[in-house]
Amino acid sequence: MSDFRDPFDSIKDHPFDAALSERYLVYALSTITARSLPDLRDGLKPVHRRLLWAMRLLKLEPSNPDPVRNTTSYKKCARVVGDVIGKYHPHGDASVYDAMVRLAQDFSLRTPLVDGQGNFGNIDGDNAAAMRYTEARLTQAASDLMDGLDEGTVDFRPTYNGEDEEPEIFPGLFPNLLANGASGIAVGMATSIPPHNVAELIDAALLLIDKPDADNAALMQIVTGPDFPTGGIVVESPASIAESYATGRGSFRTRARFAGAMQDGQWVVQPEKLANGTWQLVIVEIPYQVPKSKLIEQIAALINDKKLPILADIRDESDADIRIVIEPRSRTVDPGVLMDSLYRLTDLESRFSLNLNVLDASHTPRVMGLRAVLVEWLKHQIDVLVRRAQHRLDKIAARLELLDGYIIAYLNLDRVIAIIRTEDEPKEVMMAEFALNDRQAEAILNMRLRSLRKLEEMELRREHAELVKERDDLQKLVESPARQRTQLKRDLTALRKRYSPETALGRRRTLIAEAGPAREIPLEAMIEREPVTVILSQRGWIRAMKGHVDAATIAGVKYKEGDGSWGQPVQMYTTDKLLIACANGRFYTLGADKLPGARGFGEPVRLMIDLDNATEIVAMQAARPGVKLLLAASDGRGFVAVTDEIIAETRKGRQVVNLRPGARLSIVRPIDGAADSVAVIGDNRKLLVFPLSELPEMARGQGVQLQRYRDGGLADAITFTLADGLSWAMGGESGRTRTESDMTPWRVTRGAAGRMPPSGFPRDNRFGQA
Repeated sequence: MSDFRDPFDSIKDHPFDAALSERYLVYALSTITARSLPDLRDGLKPVHRRLLWAMRLLKLEPSNPDPVRNTTSYKKCARVVGDVIGKYHPHGDASVYDAMVRLAQDFSLRTPLVDGQGNFGNIDGDNAAAMRYTEARLTQAASDLMDGLDEGTVDFRPTYNGEDEEPEIFPGLFPNLLANGASGIAVGMATSIPPHNVAELIDAALLLIDKPDADNAALMQIVTGPDFPTGGIVVESPASIAESYATGRGSFRTRARFAGAMQDGQWVVQPEKLANGTWQLVIVEIPYQVPKSKLIEQIAALINDKKLPILADIRDESDADIRIVIEPRSRTVDPGVLMDSLYRLTDLESRFSLNLNVLDASHTPRVMGLRAVLVEWLKHQIDVLVRRAQHRLDKIAARLELLDGYIIAYLNLDRVIAIIRTEDEPKEVMMAEFALNDRQAEAILNMRLRSLRKLEEMELRREHAELVKERDDLQKLVESPARQRTQLKRDLTALRKRYSPETALGRRRTLIAEAGPAREIPLEAMIEREPVTVILSQRGWIRAMKGHVDAATIAGVKYKEGDGSWGQPVQMYTTDKLLIACANGRFYTLGADKLPGARGFGEPVRLMIDLDNATEIVAMQAARPGVKLLLAASDGRGFVAVTDEIIAETRKGRQVVNLRPGARLSIVRPIDGAADSVAVIGDNRKLLVFPLSELPEMARGQGVQLQRYRDGGLADAITFTLADGLSWAMGGESGRTRTESDMTPWRVTRGAAGRMPPSGFPRDNRFGQA
């Protein structure tokens, strides 16, 4: 009979959604607890813990010298990675080596745990060399983190194949979770923890030992904020930082640091002075996890795309230290404006999120505040301290047991020798005669003859007394929480000396200095302010001559054949906007810095804005902020508009004056600040004057009726100061004007027909003022 079984006989029906959710839940829990989130107690993920453990077993600690080269030993990273993936972490070698490289990068970890030799990448974002070329050993911080592994302080578990053991956690006093931070993405949750200053963390822990009820505000007086390995400046407010640490969630706005000096507790940027009054800014520190090459590419793109006209050049002069030179367009550029522009447009200002999501002692993911993390970490260290003491007590008990047997043997040395010489089973005889246990009797039988001298007996009694004293002290430590706290304080204080702020490793690198958001820089601040004269031709060709040129120069301007001057040129600055009004009531805006130069005939303005050939341009002037304009249509309707409200930001422009059929926009005149009256004259040569206050101020509309007509329409309109009288040009080349001081006969209500103008008023019905 055949033993063949149909595999389909073992298939069981199961709802697909239930099967999928069950299996996905297993995957999610595995990702959360065994891959992505760090353990609160040692701040490590499994891959990092296994890397350090494998290096320890390879005797790559900094205290182990190489007898051949007489130096502290290094080993090829390929050897370390091979041990890790072969014994402890059955994953890809590339991912394991990447994790090892990060542990060695002093710009990724505030306190590196791996001492690398060779190319381990750089802050530019370049990758490390292949693992067959690089070598590594542990750092002192890694040794501090693993201190006590051989003293029964933590539990061990079998490796994935059951052949070896690995520690579940590292017991050392080094506060790695907050000191080096962590980041990771699990299923449905993530973690992001910035690095901190070790000395500050130890001081905060000491405060909690002395004052267990110390609140978050007290801790924030010590742990002032993150301490990134690349330095920079955290510009969040103290209240915002405190809120983030209290809840375990938040973010830190970090800026690059420009060369400067501390003054009155603030970092003051000091531009480097060059010849002829020029200067340059130098970046000496960049935000954490921002590759320097990417940063330089961003700034260079601003220059190439002309998005930051006040920036001329950027140079990378970095060697071991960062030195990025920022060169302004001219010496008149405001350094503060340039820095704020760079903060807004590049990663010179970036945010690092805080999400203190960690695995607690029960492997449960929790989002914890700073105080909760330190409290739980101290509980772990107290547990390690007690377990170390208990482990030592067990060792002392075992040693005292042997010493008691040795002392009995010395007190009865002749009889012991006789038993050994004469008895066939000396162990049983000695155990019965001297009340020894099996372990004591075996130790006596294994003693060397040289140990039978008198001096050895004295040494045994001295050792016995010392161990008894140590046992009593350890027993008191295990039984007294107060002694445990005192011992932990002593150990932390000793560790702090190694990472004190006076050392190169312990010195705080990131400055905490509150600053507001980078200013929204107006366009005029981004452009070098230079005078220009804008010229428009009859056919709509526009150009900007440098400087405010005189009439003689304007008269010599050349145009295309059949073309000529459109009207009066406009004198303005490159930081101004040019306002163009068309007969259809639509207004357009052009930046003066975007206009073509005066070499040649310029460019058609209709290519810069959506203006068809049939629409006539009726006015062109500089859009000065706060200036009011008198707008009037040919049918005699009009209103007052403020320049700021009619500026158009797009090519399509802005419809400002809504015209009735057959009407066109004909008057666009700036209103003098002292003006209080409006003078209007029609094609029928009727003049009227009324108060300016009777005109509404609008951003868009038809307006109100200025003057009524039976025949024709509006010829001209102007605003003036009634007390000064109404003036008009005499005409000709004299440039003289005439003023009518008494306008009483023409002062009527807005919307009236008016009466004939004063004697001598121009026959063309124009006031003749720009």
